[in-house]
Amino acid sequence: MASIDYAVLLTYLAGVFGVGCLFAAKNKSTSDMFAAGGQSPWWASGLSAFMTMFSANTFVVWGGIAYRQGLVAVSINLMYGVAALLVGYFVAGRWKQIGVQTPAEYVQLRFGHSVLHFYTWFMTVFRIVTTAGALYALGRVLVSLMPLAEGNPLRDPATGTLSLFWGIVIFSSIVVIYTMIGGLWAVLMTDVLQFIILNLAVLFVIPLALAKVGGVGAFWDAALATPALQVHAGKVVAGGNLLSVISGDYTWFFLAGWCAVHFFMIGAEWAFVQRFICVPDANAARKSTYLFGGLYLLSPLLWLLPPLIWRVHTPIPAGASEDIVLRLSETAYIDACQSVLPVGMVGLMVAAMFSATASMVSSQLNVFSGVITHDIYRPLAQAVEGDPYLVWVGRVVTSLLGALLIAIALFYESLGGAEKVIINITEMVVVALFAPTLWSLFSRTMTARGVWITAGVSLAIGVVVRFGLQSGGLFTSIAVLEPLAQWVQANSNTAKTFTGVVIPVFVLAVMQFFSGGVAAGHDRVLAKQHNSEASMPVDSSRLPAVVVGGAIAVCGLLMFMLMLVPENSQSRMTLGGFGSVLVALAILILWVSFSSYNREQEKRREDLL
Repeated sequence: MASIDYAVLLTYLAGVFGVGCLFAAKNKSTSDMFAAGGQSPWWASGLSAFMTMFSANTFVVWGGIAYRQGLVAVSINLMYGVAALLVGYFVAGRWKQIGVQTPAEYVQLRFGHSVLHFYTWFMTVFRIVTTAGALYALGRVLVSLMPLAEGNPLRDPATGTLSLFWGIVIFSSIVVIYTMIGGLWAVLMTDVLQFIILNLAVLFVIPLALAKVGGVGAFWDAALATPALQVHAGKVVAGGNLLSVISGDYTWFFLAGWCAVHFFMIGAEWAFVQRFICVPDANAARKSTYLFGGLYLLSPLLWLLPPLIWRVHTPIPAGASEDIVLRLSETAYIDACQSVLPVGMVGLMVAAMFSATASMVSSQLNVFSGVITHDIYRPLAQAVEGDPYLVWVGRVVTSLLGALLIAIALFYESLGGAEKVIINITEMVVVALFAPTLWSLFSRTMTARGVWITAGVSLAIGVVVRFGLQSGGLFTSIAVLEPLAQWVQANSNTAKTFTGVVIPVFVLAVMQFFSGGVAAGHDRVLAKQHNSEASMPVDSSRLPAVVVGGAIAVCGLLMFMLMLVPENSQSRMTLGGFGSVLVALAILILWVSFSSYNREQEKRREDLL
């Protein structure tokens, strides 16, 4: 990056940090810090949920798959959209109607203390491991852009850039500090800001990158002629081309399973449930999830085109090793952007990538520090709900969880990279953990026993399939299991999807069939819902739209100022066009916000009369 890119990066991060500090003043209670007081606008909740799924993993993991295997990466990401639309129709409004402040409160009401502690600690470990993958991916992207002078203690002698160790420590620490200060309001607002900046920047990258390879027609022909590469069992295997929608391990069965996994994840994982709870009513919860799903049906092709185009522009060397292919794929996204964007916009793109990861990490830190503070520490300390002291306890918990995150992220490279760890853990754990909670929203008979049996059976089978029956596994030497082990090794992804998705749902269906009577937890949830319906409705806050509109306008003005830096006219036109779009969007957001506010005030006056 050039000096001006560093200046833009620092300015952007300072602005985001300022937004976090602005909303920190609204954190007067744990409800404010961990649920935004139920005042989040539906659009802010929807965009935040969208960006919670979005992080540096999008650029490193899915961008890497797009670089190696082409449109397969788009197919995988489209499943998020399908899953989110289903959650919006069946689940999101139900969560808001219950009236709980945190998803953990529902778990305690429905299943009791033992299941609450199981979910809290097991899911904390699970999400810390996967979120650490996002921090690893962020470090991998950023260090490749930051050369350092020889003799600098932060320099990696092998690459001449900022070392991955210090990159992870420095950038992760910034995320943890920001999350500790801002709470959920800051998470929501920075999510919206970086969604707008990042997606607009990608829209500018695509035509410039296509022009670099000779236009759409030339790109299409080259992509058809370029083989998709799969890294498997230490070997690089070619098959299909970059325009194939399925390839290698990523089959139609895998996509169906991936959609099912994320239906349960989006519908029951606490970070997403938090988005359903923080809006004023059930209708807003549904609208926010429809927005989330709709965006994931439209946008994956846009984000994942740059690394795919870069593969056509800069082919993988013939005979490249697994390590070389993985490293080229992990930096393909930023390499594509850096090759076409003018100075200044590269810094803004990197800042948006940082912010995207920060929002994903901060969402997880916020939800789990909220659960530990509100649902575990508060009852033990016999603290009164709403006590400002609990906000400081939440910040301490956030700091401790953040330190653990950084430690795990530093070990990610030795685990085989982000893709392998994230996909394997997600497939094995998500449905086993979240299906019982989601099932209980519609079942009157589900008890804590259902949680224990589903999680126990599913995770045990998952561990056996992934570690016991794979090549060199513990059970492969048992003669009677040898045919099964051979089938699992030959159909690895099918076996993992079957055990990760079909088995948990089957176990729940069997228990539902043989169960009887109404669970006590169901009655407790109904009582909570009745109390919630009797409470006063809450209006969404207008401040988020004002902050977002103002921040985008500042970014637009910054782009106009950067037009003075480049000497060639094309770069100046790109910066000017980007700045014009940002300013126009800021004006539109502010106008819509004030018009909506005026209509609400007029309606209030009419109701009073």
